[in-house]
Amino acid sequence: MAEHRNISQPADWLEQIRIPALYVVTDTLIGQGRSHAEIAAAAVAGGAGIIQLRDKQLASAALLREAVAVREAMAEYDALFVVNDSLDVALASGADGVHLGQSDGSVSAARAAAEAAITAVPDGSKRFIIGVSVGSVAEACRAVEEGADYVALGPVFSTNSKPDAGAARGLVLLQEIRDALPAVPLVAIGGIGPANVQDVFRAGADSAAVISAVVAEDDVTAAARGMRGLIEGVTQGR
Repeated sequence: MAEHRNISQPADWLEQIRIPALYVVTDTLIGQGRSHAEIAAAAVAGGAGIIQLRDKQLASAALLREAVAVREAMAEYDALFVVNDSLDVALASGADGVHLGQSDGSVSAARAAAEAAITAVPDGSKRFIIGVSVGSVAEACRAVEEGADYVALGPVFSTNSKPDAGAARGLVLLQEIRDALPAVPLVAIGGIGPANVQDVFRAGADSAAVISAVVAEDDVTAAARGMRGLIEGVTQGR
């Protein structure tokens, strides 16, 4: 196995970026008729600390409308909001950040574009969050070196929520990324539910991203609250 150097981040970077423990990804296909905004509002009411708007079917204009609706629905809550894939929509909607896949362009280019856009607004001192999906230690290290604020390993377990997610990566790889990047926020995603959410935190994750375990439930708020309780049961005292 190739070795990867341990990467540490400056203290001021660590003070700015904290990825909340419960991370919910919206999905209207399994959301029982609820809109992205309705899912987001219900999830944060139950304790989700970060919401990702994800919709591969919408064109940019429609996605922007959804993003603005999600941001407005979350306005009364102290929670982060990121947009999947689209940097332009994330910036135009006033989202806190963007989540990029391996095929969504370079992190460094996204960082440069975000910084150029944000310096033009009054609260430009706020750091724009860039998260990156990774499938290996090498990808995780490269993402951080290019300027990613957090990395998300997935799928950790087998999942049906994302047909293109690929084979399960497992807890061992999650631990290896944690060891390689001890100071970088690490999100676990894919196949996570009540039965295994505590395992990803024991393996070193800072956050668990869930879709069906919350979004597909009859009561999204109650499902989020239940997941939050399970997480707190294993993270208290960290």
